[in-house]
Amino acid sequence: MKNALVTGGSRGIGRAVCVKLAELGYHVIVNYMSSEKSAAETLALISGAGSTGELLCFDVSDPFAVRSAMEQWNKVHKDEFIEVLVNNAGIRKDNLLLWMEQDDWHRVIDVDLNGFYNVTKQVLQAMLTHRRGRIINMSSLSGLKGLPGQTNYSAAKGGLIAATKALAQEVAKRNVTVNAIAPGFIETDMLEGLDGDKLKSSIPAGRFGRPEEVAALVGFLVSEDAGYITGEVISVNGGLYS
Repeated sequence: MKNALVTGGSRGIGRAVCVKLAELGYHVIVNYMSSEKSAAETLALISGAGSTGELLCFDVSDPFAVRSAMEQWNKVHKDEFIEVLVNNAGIRKDNLLLWMEQDDWHRVIDVDLNGFYNVTKQVLQAMLTHRRGRIINMSSLSGLKGLPGQTNYSAAKGGLIAATKALAQEVAKRNVTVNAIAPGFIETDMLEGLDGDKLKSSIPAGRFGRPEEVAALVGFLVSEDAGYITGEVISVNGGLYS
C-alpha cells in the first residue's frame, strides 16, 4: 500500500490534494487539528475517488503531538511507511507589522514554518531507508513576492522555500525529492477578508485559481515522471507574479 500524508487536509487546497492522491491510488492520511467533521467529509471524498484513507489529528506546530501521533501510526502500520508528504497546513494572521501582536507573529511561524520541520522530521528517515519519497511544501505567492500586511506569513512561506531548496540537496541521492508549490489567490477560505474584485483585476488570468488546479500539480510531482525535479518552487498564480 502506498501511503500519503496531507497536513491540513480537511479543507481547501489540502482537501483537493487528498482527493487527487486518492485518484492516484494512495491510501491518504488526512491530518486535521480542530474540525473532525470537515476531515470526515474529506475522507468520504477519498472513498468516492476509489481509495482508502484515515484521519490523524494533531497540531503541526506541537512537536510532541506530532511525534506521538506518528509513533502511534507507525505501530499500527509496522510494515509500511509514508511515501508522500504534503506539508499543506497553514494559517494567516494579517496585519501591518507596526500593529502586529507578538502572538500573531509567532503563531504563523509556528504553524507555517515550524510545522514543516516537526512533520518532515518524523517521516524522513523511513523515506531515506526505503530510498523512495516525495515531499511537497505548500508555500505561497507571499513567500516569493512578499505582500504588505503579511510580514509574518511572507517570512514563514519564504523560509519554507529556502528549507525546500536545502533539504532537496540533502536527500536527492536517496531518490527523495523535495519541491514547493507557490499558489497565488486560490478559491478557499484563506481569501476571507480580502477584496475579491480588486484582486481579480490584478491577475492577468482575470480569475482566482481552483484548489484542484494546485492539486493537479501535486499529482505530477509525486509521479515517477517528476523524479528528476527537486529543489524547485513552482507558481500557480494565473500570471500574477512571473
